[in-house]
Amino acid sequence: MGTPCHFALFELKPDFDLDLERLADRYRELARQTHPDRFADASESEQRQALERSANLNEAYQTLRIPSRRARYLLALEGHDVPLEATVQDPDFLMQQMHWREELEELHEQADLDGVAAFKSRLKQAQQKLNDDFAQVWQLPARRADAERLVRRMQFLDKLTQEVRQLEERLDD
Repeated sequence: MGTPCHFALFELKPDFDLDLERLADRYRELARQTHPDRFADASESEQRQALERSANLNEAYQTLRIPSRRARYLLALEGHDVPLEATVQDPDFLMQQMHWREELEELHEQADLDGVAAFKSRLKQAQQKLNDDFAQVWQLPARRADAERLVRRMQFLDKLTQEVRQLEERLDD
């Protein structure tokens, strides 16, 4: 048997809507128990196992904490693997992506920090709407194709958010 389900690790029911505070509390509790420093005097094998448990715990926490990763993981548990770099057969969203990219390019050229902040705020709202949409669609097993489409959109917005952060850092320098 491989690693346990991330949700089981944190004693949570597999769902998109999670109590993130409870997740964080449980993570801290487990991190204390599995921290490699607690096994400093143990055998090499036990130390290696502790390191592995700690790494698995961190991976599970990051997966469940981040909405797009949590959504992707839920789909994978059901056998619907969504590749990270999936091509999007989603013409409306492709148009939206082009608009966002052009706008970001203009903000970059104009070194417009206020514009970047406003853009970031709109992006956050778009992400929240996708999270809400996914939470609804997730309750309906017949709509897994919609769930996969939403995950691809979520992944794109994650990447775009990262680019916005990098742009902010460059403009701040």
